[in-house]
This record gives sequence, structure tokens and C-alpha cells, in this order.
Amino acid sequence: MHRSGIFTAGQLVSNPGSTEAQTIRSDRITWIDGKEPHCYHIGQLISQVDNIILKANKMVNNGKMGNYIINGRTKAMVACYPGSGSHYVKHVDNPNKDGRCITAIYYLNLDWDVKLCGGLLRVFPEGTNQVADIAPIFDRMLFFWSDRRNPHEVQPAYATRYAITLWYFDSYEREEALKKYKRVQPSSSK
Repeated sequence: MHRSGIFTAGQLVSNPGSTEAQTIRSDRITWIDGKEPHCYHIGQLISQVDNIILKANKMVNNGKMGNYIINGRTKAMVACYPGSGSHYVKHVDNPNKDGRCITAIYYLNLDWDVKLCGGLLRVFPEGTNQVADIAPIFDRMLFFWSDRRNPHEVQPAYATRYAITLWYFDSYEREEALKKYKRVQPSSSK
């Protein structure tokens, strides 16, 4: 996929198309629904992650997940950090209440050696001085809250690093975000 030319520079939700984006994030991304030619396995992954999230959301005594009604998700974002110190500075996936409540990341990096390759995901859980360092090793799946509870960063990667990310929506917050978006968009009819 990476050599096919479908990847583009990662954008910032708060400022799409910004020239500052490259200093904040230096990954290359593409969006996949899993039905594209040659993406069968990504489609299988999406289906399995959907099943995990939806079942967990409907379980009795599911903790904070019970505060959400998961009703959809984004397409899969396939990200490539092409080495040479590519990174993504500390950020929050959903700082503006756009509806994303759960971030799910799957890593595709065979034989990844963090000491040589870098590319750690560092999570800064809210309310603690501790951090969680996650090596992006092959077949690792990670879930965390998309809001301000989990600021995170991708530390500089010195080898090509791949990840597939899905974001799951809370129905109420997503509906409110879409209403707000429609109110601020200029009307196309006169």
C-alpha cells in the first residue's frame, strides 16, 4: 500500500491543511473501509475490532464504557511513519467533543526493536505522573479513551512504522457535534 502512492501527509483536526502540521506530525496516512481491492485482511481486522467494541459496550457492569452508546466509527486510518525521526507530538485525539470516545490501534511491525527503531507510543494518563510506553510490535492491539483522559505521542521512529487506527463514536456526542458543525457551515442555498 505504501508504495502505491495513496498515502498523504497527516492532517490536524483543528487546522486541516496547515503548514505547521509537518512539525506536529510527520506520518503519512490513508483511509480504508476494508472493502478496497487488496485490503481483505484490513476488512477482517475491522470486523473483529467492531465485534470486540460492540460486545464490550453491551456487557453488564462494563465500567465507564457503560456511559457510552457506540453507534459507529471512522474508516480505518492506516498510518506510516517513514523513519528518519518521524513522529507525532503529544496530543489528544478528541479535544473538541467530536464524538470519538474510543481509540483502537493495531500494530503491523514485524521484528520491531524499540532500542534501534524508536517509535514508542507514550500515553500520559490523566491524573497521574506515570506514563505508559507501548512498543508498536506486530499483532499488538491497544484501546484507550479518545478524550483528554489519554494525551499521547509517537516518539521519533527511525524505521518504517505502521499502525491501523479506528475511532468509535458515542451516539449522543457525535449527534451534538454534527449539529454544531451544521450550524457553523455557510448555507449553500440563497
